[in-house]
Amino acid sequence: MNNKYHIKAALIDMDGVLYDSMPNHARAWMGVMRHAGIKARPEEFFLNEGCTGAWMIDHKIREAFGRPATDDEKVELYALKKKFFVEQPPVMVMPGAQQMICELQRHGIVTVLVTGSGQNSLLDRLESDYPGAFPPERRVTSASVTHGKPHPEPYLRGLELAGVRADEAIGIDNAPLGVRSAHAAGVFTVGVVTGPVPSTELAAGGADIVYNSMMECAENISQLLER
Repeated sequence: MNNKYHIKAALIDMDGVLYDSMPNHARAWMGVMRHAGIKARPEEFFLNEGCTGAWMIDHKIREAFGRPATDDEKVELYALKKKFFVEQPPVMVMPGAQQMICELQRHGIVTVLVTGSGQNSLLDRLESDYPGAFPPERRVTSASVTHGKPHPEPYLRGLELAGVRADEAIGIDNAPLGVRSAHAAGVFTVGVVTGPVPSTELAAGGADIVYNSMMECAENISQLLER
């Protein structure tokens, strides 16, 4: 299919972009921290959204106990985090996200998932909520990379899966770490405010444009592609 647009691919975050899942993630992480005897604030998990679970566990254990997390701790605590997550109220699709994906597909844009998550309860929903948009071969997850966001590796890996150059793609993310990752990978970076993180944080991370909701992003995505 010929694409009249210079942009050929969209590399898209999951939590906070496709799903309104970040409040559930924050509550699950707070449960893990209480179990481990570590002090934490929910805002930390919004600001550090996009990092891998292993990084978060190591970061908090270093902060609390002055030592790195063991491999067993990373496995045990992340399994506990997944358990706490699925016990939360059902996660809803982010308003505007399906409309955005439909617009991208209408323009022949290849869509690739770029998430720091390994949360199967959401990954397993992608095909039913976003049919055809994120087949398994076009997914970058925490299991796909050595370095999570804000390192550029997740978005660089997304470019590989899409088969495009950095100047042929856009990245769409709602978190400072994700914005920094996409910007460092050299893609045009769209920041979207979908939670407590202000637009100034996304702009400071390197977002080329910031929308105040996924609905606003969806309503402007065609114009952005044409630009």
